[in-house]
Amino acid sequence: MNMTISSAKLHFNKRETTFAVPLYITAAVAVISVLISFLFWRFGSEPGSPGWVQGSQSNPGIAYALLGFLGYLGVQSVATTFPFALTLGAPRRAFVGGTFLWSVAVAAYLTVAFALLATIETATNHWFSGFYIFDVYVLGAGDLTLLIPIVFLGVLTLLSLGGVFGASWVRFGARGPQLIAVGIAIVVIGALIAILPAMSDILAAFELWWLAILAGVITALSCVGTWLLLRTATVR
Repeated sequence: MNMTISSAKLHFNKRETTFAVPLYITAAVAVISVLISFLFWRFGSEPGSPGWVQGSQSNPGIAYALLGFLGYLGVQSVATTFPFALTLGAPRRAFVGGTFLWSVAVAAYLTVAFALLATIETATNHWFSGFYIFDVYVLGAGDLTLLIPIVFLGVLTLLSLGGVFGASWVRFGARGPQLIAVGIAIVVIGALIAILPAMSDILAAFELWWLAILAGVITALSCVGTWLLLRTATVR
């Protein structure tokens, strides 16, 4: 367990990348969202009107802006740290466990940050000006009971997926990520072919907790895949 925790600590050496850069991206998207709101205001839209609220809450930019960075963060957490961890004597299993603990910590950190910002936004009547940034549909429309699992599971899933792509690169070089991407595409397309005839019934019965289960399955498979790939990987 000590080696697992020590492996997790290795990732926290990149403090700015782990903690500050996600907030930089969030702040940049928030500024852009405000500027766009000002643009619509100048064109005659009225802050607080039904159309304004619906349009503002339909903007997913604050969540989508982090997707690429979190994927990259997951990739580099394995691709750049694994060789260093081995030189320090960390067992491969401990490294994978430590990487997962680090992913949980990052997911919790961003969940707290988003929850605080969403709370401030709603408490100030959307920054005293009717501007919606965190109170958006993709984050639960101001409902913290939805925002917290959405952010936590979303971040954890993206970091875990990035990790398995990074592990495939360590194990097979450039071919590794390509093979995983092709495999995922085949599975997704095959699943869509299988369920399309019943899609209307599935959508009618859809529950949000299905997405939580899916996130858990993807995270678990990614962690297992990372371990299997790194178990026989050689450091170049």
